[in-house]
Amino acid sequence: MSIKANWSYPTAIRFGAGRIAEIGEACAAAGIKRPLLVTDKGLASLPITAKTLDLMEAAGLGRAMFSAVDPNPNEKNLEAGIKVFKDGNHDGVIAFGGGSGLDLGKMVAFMADQKGSVWDYEDIGDWWTRANADAIYPNVAVPTTAGTGSEVGRASVLTNSETHVKKIIFHPKVLPSVVICDPELTVGMPKPITAGTGMDAFAHCLEAFCSPHYHPMSQGIALEGLRLVKEYLPRAYADGSDLEARAHMMSAAAMGATAFQKGLGAIHALSHPLGAVYNTHHGTTNAVVMPPVLRFNRPAIEDRLTQASAYLGISGGFDGFFDYVLKLREDLAIPDKMSALGVGTDRIDELAAMAIDDPSCGGNPVELTVKNLTELFKQSI
Repeated sequence: MSIKANWSYPTAIRFGAGRIAEIGEACAAAGIKRPLLVTDKGLASLPITAKTLDLMEAAGLGRAMFSAVDPNPNEKNLEAGIKVFKDGNHDGVIAFGGGSGLDLGKMVAFMADQKGSVWDYEDIGDWWTRANADAIYPNVAVPTTAGTGSEVGRASVLTNSETHVKKIIFHPKVLPSVVICDPELTVGMPKPITAGTGMDAFAHCLEAFCSPHYHPMSQGIALEGLRLVKEYLPRAYADGSDLEARAHMMSAAAMGATAFQKGLGAIHALSHPLGAVYNTHHGTTNAVVMPPVLRFNRPAIEDRLTQASAYLGISGGFDGFFDYVLKLREDLAIPDKMSALGVGTDRIDELAAMAIDDPSCGGNPVELTVKNLTELFKQSI
């Protein structure tokens, strides 16, 4: 495969098959000599992780790892990771994995020497200025899925273990210093994870494209990200060893997370509390709630999605796009309703109250209220 490039937007990205071999060079570029690799429980024992630890050791970086990371990481995971980081006298983090490993790894580097609680730095106003920027350690991000795009983000999502509310923690220096996007690391993803993470990238691009906020760069990135998912997610799902498809999906994931600087919307406002309360897979949840949100937003986004459909080669304007989403979900074996993922109807009022406080609400093209969010939850569950 000949797809290979060096990118510097939004950060330095080493993209291409086999580039995990450059982990030593990436750490050196970030000024890291004693990294702690942070990943999730499921990845800890896999060959791609063992290979990365071997490469770290060969580069003189040791092979320290922390993997007590839940699928929806919380402040308890963070506290445990910081202890390992401090006890090992580490000077940086390699955030390795899907969204959970990447998000928690970035938070370990951010919070290891901060005085306050992690909740003091929630993405509200200028709360990020409360942090001591000089006390933030560098991190190198290595995604092993193609969905969240956390590798190019300045924030992490943490679930409060007591309130079961997902919080976005932000600081500009949370952005990884170097990213290694190696599609070979995604080849072993099971079909359900390929589908769920791919639909996460699609949701990021879709909501960014539909957001009413002004950001032409993100608008263009979102549209091309949608095209890449349309062209290559079915291929990656059908043949997990299709390296070209895997590479383009890694691009789409990073593009989605770059694009949603423009804003997210009701898909994520619904998905965040569902994931926090029921521990559902984030990308799969996004895919399940997508059709009701598209119908709800139709008056504000019909013209925009008609334009997108023309670019994507989908006939029929908004209706054609909507039908395409339904067919894509079916082809990827995405459930039609959240009940298939174990979600009941007994907590809808609680979920709606959580959703209205989610920062994603601000980017939705139609104003969200507790009442219409309640109805969207009913339609989704």
